[in-house]
Amino acid sequence: MPKINRYQDISEIDKEAKKDYIDRHSPFIHCASEAKAGEPFEVTVKMGNEYTHPDDFDHFIESITLFDGEKKLAEAIYVPGALGNTKAHNTTTFTIIPTGKKLNLVAHGYCTKHGIWESTPVEVTVTE
Repeated sequence: MPKINRYQDISEIDKEAKKDYIDRHSPFIHCASEAKAGEPFEVTVKMGNEYTHPDDFDHFIESITLFDGEKKLAEAIYVPGALGNTKAHNTTTFTIIPTGKKLNLVAHGYCTKHGIWESTPVEVTVTE
């Protein structure tokens, strides 16, 4: 099983290089706090909040995967150069149809050089 790296609050870290490393590899989930059951619901995952990630042939974000708990909901796959070979934020908007009473969203981003990075979980209430 590969190691899964988790976001740390970069405001508590002194070294700029470590802040950059953690932030640019971490996925951040952006969505509403409520969704309607059976209706399309958009979830945007952005890699990095303050710092951008390289898009080089041997070092890039290869995928962003969205989970509801342990259930895989969606995945976006990238190839090197998809962001023009410049530093950028990989940003993907997934449209899902919620069921049940709540979603426990977690995103994974995979960097070809630094492995899997997991977002902070986001809970969404699903109404009828």
